Amino acid sequence: MREKIFERPLPRMTLDAMPYWEGARHHKLLYQVCDGCSSVVFHPRCACPYCLSDSLRWVQSQGRGNVYSFSVIYRPPYEAWAAKVPYAVGIVELDEGFYMFTEIIHPQPEQIHVGMPVQVVFEKVTDEVTLPKFVAAD
Repeated sequence: MREKIFERPLPRMTLDAMPYWEGARHHKLLYQVCDGCSSVVFHPRCACPYCLSDSLRWVQSQGRGNVYSFSVIYRPPYEAWAAKVPYAVGIVELDEGFYMFTEIIHPQPEQIHVGMPVQVVFEKVTDEVTLPKFVAAD
């Protein structure tokens, strides 16, 4: 029996983001904090966008937040997504103070609403890539 291959495009893994992806493989949602100005930094990068310090450390998020904005996709952008529609993507505001563009996989798209409490879950799509996604919080 052949192993199922993930058919949709995978994220680009930059060197600066490798700790983030390694954390995701271990079901940890990581973000950065600048030691120069104490700002929360997300998406992963090599320097703080606020003070330009390169003194960034990795911190584990609790993975809880609220839906800030979302959209339900009914027409797939590419053929690889045809079997997935409808699905929801959105911006989640994490409790630690950063925003993350992500897929919201539960509840059904028509039940999602702005302000809805959510928590992170992880979906392993290949041996190298585990994607953080969000579901309604308990």
